[in-house]
Amino acid sequence: MKEYAYIHEEGAILPPLKAVPFLNSFTDEQLDDVLNSSSLLQCDPGDVIIQEGTIDSRIYVLLSGELEVRVGGKKVASIARPGDVFGELALVNQDKRAASVIAGGRALCLAVDQKFLQDMHPREEDPAFHAALFEFVARLVAKKLDATSRRLAEVEKELRALKEAPVPTQDRRRRTSVRRRQMA
Repeated sequence: MKEYAYIHEEGAILPPLKAVPFLNSFTDEQLDDVLNSSSLLQCDPGDVIIQEGTIDSRIYVLLSGELEVRVGGKKVASIARPGDVFGELALVNQDKRAASVIAGGRALCLAVDQKFLQDMHPREEDPAFHAALFEFVARLVAKKLDATSRRLAEVEKELRALKEAPVPTQDRRRRTSVRRRQMA
C-alpha cells in the first residue's frame, strides 16, 4: 500500500468525494481543512487498510475499487461504491477496530486523520467544526443502522418461512427414527 499526501486546490473536490454526503456538513473553509489533513491510499489486492483489534484515528472514503470487511477472518460485507465512508466509529468510541478492511482488488481511498483535525480545530475553540463532524458521523451511523435493520428484518422473514415450511415425509421419518434411538 502506498500513501500520498492529498494535495488539492482550494474549493476543488474529486468527483467521488462530491458523492460523499458528509462533505455537505462542512463550510468550504472547514472542507479545505478536512482535505488538507487527508492522504490518499493506493491499495493492491490483499492490502490491509484497517486491522481488527487495532486503534486508529482515521476515517476513510473509498474513491475507487472494492474492499472486503472481515470479522475474525470471515468476510461479512463489501465496500464498493465510490464515496462510501468506513471507519467512522473510531471518531465516536475511540476504541479498537471491530473489523478489518482489506482491498479485494486495486483500490484508492482517502484517509482523513481526525486526530490531526482535532489538533487543527480544538473543540473548545471551534465547536461549529466539531458539530459538523459529529453531524456527519450521526447521519452515517443512522444510515448504516437503517440498512442493517432492513437486512435483519429480511433474514427474520426468511427464517420464519423456513420454520413454517412443511418437512418432507422422508425427513420426518428420519427425525422420528433418530428420536426413538435417542430415547432407547
